[in-house]
Amino acid sequence: MSIHVEQAIIHEISQDGEGQLACRLRPQPLLNGQAVEVMLEELHQTYSSKAGKGFGYFGVPEDDGDANPAFEEALTNYRSNEMGFVEFSSAAVKLLQQELAKYDFSQGGFLLLSCYTSITSDYLFVAMLNAKSSMTVLDDMELTQNNHLDLSNIQLAARIDLTEWQADETSRKYISFIRGRAGRKVADFFLDFMGCVEGVNLKAQNKSLMVAVEDFVASGELTKDERQQCRDKVYDYCTNQFDSGEDVQMKDLADELADDGMDSFYDFATGGEYELEEEFPADKSTLRQLKKFSGTGGGVTLSFDSGHLGERVIYDPISDTIMIKGVPANLKDQLDRRLKGGN
Repeated sequence: MSIHVEQAIIHEISQDGEGQLACRLRPQPLLNGQAVEVMLEELHQTYSSKAGKGFGYFGVPEDDGDANPAFEEALTNYRSNEMGFVEFSSAAVKLLQQELAKYDFSQGGFLLLSCYTSITSDYLFVAMLNAKSSMTVLDDMELTQNNHLDLSNIQLAARIDLTEWQADETSRKYISFIRGRAGRKVADFFLDFMGCVEGVNLKAQNKSLMVAVEDFVASGELTKDERQQCRDKVYDYCTNQFDSGEDVQMKDLADELADDGMDSFYDFATGGEYELEEEFPADKSTLRQLKKFSGTGGGVTLSFDSGHLGERVIYDPISDTIMIKGVPANLKDQLDRRLKGGN
């Protein structure tokens, strides 16, 4: 196990026949320690591997200047031992019920709250889980239908780094959350019930880092191989940070590049117009552009390793054309067969 679960509980928000939401509260934490550990380990891994998460903090939104501090206050009381975990979780699910009551799209679900430790940080995991129907074969080979929690398809979840929250008052990224499929707006109510405001723009920070790297390699007297080596080094470092659940540290990244003789990257990237934070979460989908070029449009999809540009792949911006030398074997086979067919 990569985590140690301290407390976990599940409450239910359900809809009655008249469409009114009601809470069914569990009076004590979950007791089956092994089942809880297995469930939270799976959720921890699933959540950590989710790409494109948003990051925020407890605060006041800039658009309307109003925020509900009740969740933060309850969490503060729990962490200071003025409130028990069950009492805190009950207050949280009631806040969620009140928020959900403002909308007409929810039929409720199971609210899971768990405090656990991973590596050196304490976390509070908050997730809305749904039940999923499945079929089971009994011992007498008879079929029966039952419901189970859908742990692999979490869409409404947030994780609070309690250690960072209590250690750094200036942090704007101690709360991470899953973005909805159509953008953050899908999960607004889930963040609102916690009083969470988006802080660090993950995509913007990683895009700025990528631009800084490209400007850096273009400004120096580096060979083509050295430029690509720099891009690969940045991508590998950021990927390792993402996989280990750690933030990109600009000082550490600069030190990685300094080992290869590129010792001015830190001053270049942080002293210019890139507006990079000292540390921020990595976004592999954005930084992948350091390794690959890809694009889709007009029925054409093209992707290739950036190292091929200028060699196997020749781009002419004036004529708006790309020439590929050495067509991939499987594509060549498809094209040859189509040509033999007379088209």
